[in-house]
Amino acid sequence: MRDSRLNFRLPSELKEVIEEAAASLGQSVSDFAVSTLVRQARAVMHEQSVTVLSDRDRDRFAALLDDAEARPNSALIKAAQRYKQHLG
Repeated sequence: MRDSRLNFRLPSELKEVIEEAAASLGQSVSDFAVSTLVRQARAVMHEQSVTVLSDRDRDRFAALLDDAEARPNSALIKAAQRYKQHLG
């Protein structure tokens, strides 16, 4: 169901570029704009949810996971408790 709208103004030169790109793909301007905006929005959301580690940090993290003697600190214990309360 299409029940929401986005309205914005842009320079006519940009509108022409968008119209040409949509036409080259055989799409309406609306379909082209929506698919492009959604694809970019999802990419932004993905980037915000992923933590990229350097090789050094990745190796350190993996070593800590493998350390049988490691014990969680109080911050980790509290975070786990909050997680369990929030998500069950």
